[in-house]
Amino acid sequence: MLSPWHVATARLSLTPVALRDFRDLAALKAHPRAFGQMLGGVRNRAQTSEELARDIMDWGANGFGMWAVRARDGAKFLGTAGLMHRPDQRGIALRFAFWPKARGSGIALEAASATLFYAHDVASLRRVVAVAREDNFASRTILGAIGMVESDRFTRDGVIMLTYQSVRS
Repeated sequence: MLSPWHVATARLSLTPVALRDFRDLAALKAHPRAFGQMLGGVRNRAQTSEELARDIMDWGANGFGMWAVRARDGAKFLGTAGLMHRPDQRGIALRFAFWPKARGSGIALEAASATLFYAHDVASLRRVVAVAREDNFASRTILGAIGMVESDRFTRDGVIMLTYQSVRS
């Protein structure tokens, strides 16, 4: 039985992360090209385990969180997408990370679009943010394509970061 928080798109199945996803998440989060530019960078297995526990609790507490993204048939793990409270208090953030081999296929765009729709239309969030490095043109392109607009800039560890937002009344 699917969770009420399950989302399906034309090619993807997004299911709330669960213990069964640990092996896939640990591999993705340890990969420098997949997770190197994420807040906090690559993770070890212990960090991934702690994050997974928090992510599972987020679904129960908030009605939103991170999804494991798989091909629609459910077999192939492609990456993650979802929503989380940013630790820097910038707001509830849309996040996504995919295996490098999935890049250029439109999968990240499809997952990010579904996540933003869920944020506004299911979770009833008025404002959603996303943060990308200034030099991360792929993520910036996706954020713009789903209708998010640049709203702020800040520097983290000497790197210019851009904040995007989507606001619905």
